[in-house]
Amino acid sequence: MSTAQLPPNSVVAVVVTRHRRALLADSLKMIAAQNRPPDHLIVVDNGPDDPARDIVDNCPLPATYLVSHRNLGGAGGFALGMLHALALGADWLWLADDDGRPADENVLGTLLEVAEQRGLAEVSPMVTNIDEPAKLAFPLRRGLTWKRTADQLGEDFLPGIASLFNGALFRADTLDVVGVPDYRLFFRGDEVEVHRRLLRSGLPFGTSLKAAYLHPDGSDEFKPMLGGKLHAQDPENEVKRYYTYRNRGYLLSQPGMRKIGLLEVFRFGLYFLGTKRDPKAFLEWLKLVRKGRRERFFRH
Repeated sequence: MSTAQLPPNSVVAVVVTRHRRALLADSLKMIAAQNRPPDHLIVVDNGPDDPARDIVDNCPLPATYLVSHRNLGGAGGFALGMLHALALGADWLWLADDDGRPADENVLGTLLEVAEQRGLAEVSPMVTNIDEPAKLAFPLRRGLTWKRTADQLGEDFLPGIASLFNGALFRADTLDVVGVPDYRLFFRGDEVEVHRRLLRSGLPFGTSLKAAYLHPDGSDEFKPMLGGKLHAQDPENEVKRYYTYRNRGYLLSQPGMRKIGLLEVFRFGLYFLGTKRDPKAFLEWLKLVRKGRRERFFRH
């Protein structure tokens, strides 16, 4: 662990990992290879039964390895790492999950340049498919149109839209306004919650289309209906469904998102009853959403 004082305009990279040593190694290799490398690296490891200390030690960057003997999830892991970065004196925080990596050596430098030129509180790269980089890792809805490839987004900048845990760059003082992720959400929806806070803060942020972060494809969870005009998120994994739907219920009860609550009931009712023809699954969805609205944040 390095305790040297950070230089002015310092960047601290924060990565959260659990039981994905090979992916973490690939991620840290590209983070360290940046033309403008981070000044410090923080890795929060939620899986001490399969520790990744040796991978962090082998990274050429000055690094802090924070092991948690309780699984904090993505939300708690990022909260811990971000607060530690602030305590170190970081001016910028660069956030990433362990299963993604910068697309090239210019990502961090490009994000810093765009943030300074545009006076941004936060800037994100595009998140593209690690196997097919021309495609987006997650479909992006613009009105009733779904964008699935990078070239459909434009050439420069998307204001007010950002993926926050896949290469997102935050100014430190932005976190004074929006805070760190809510540990109660554990995982799923924690990124959306911070995005909601960013929108309500009025701070300028967005996605630079000049930089990309590679991530495994996540589009298979979004099931189409009405000829692809609408989609519903339906994870195959029971644990992912539990946290996705419960946390969504909480989010829809928060300021800035309440207006779309009734639309969600219509959309998921249409999906479960009309497309999937599974009334039991719709009742389970309603039950989990209600838990979230009541802030019953018990773990699965």
